[in-house]
Amino acid sequence: MTDKPKNPARSAVALYYDRKTTPRVTAKGSGHVAEEILALAREHNIPLYEDAALASLLARIELGEKIPEKLYVAVAEVIAFAYRLSGKWPGR
Repeated sequence: MTDKPKNPARSAVALYYDRKTTPRVTAKGSGHVAEEILALAREHNIPLYEDAALASLLARIELGEKIPEKLYVAVAEVIAFAYRLSGKWPGR
């Protein structure tokens, strides 16, 4: 019998964006902590965007830190996704 490779622990990163400053990392974790972050997001109807590669990059950023310029476009896509799902539009 062969062993199946284990799936890596799920990870999650929460961002804060107030339309005035650069988005910041406000929570991050893997495994149980990631599941707690996701549960809180669902509880508060916060849209979830799944991108393991982006989550991995964002997880390297210290809590409270602004996202680096190199990730602006990717994070802008996430923010646009969240706006579309919630029926909101920037500037309104």
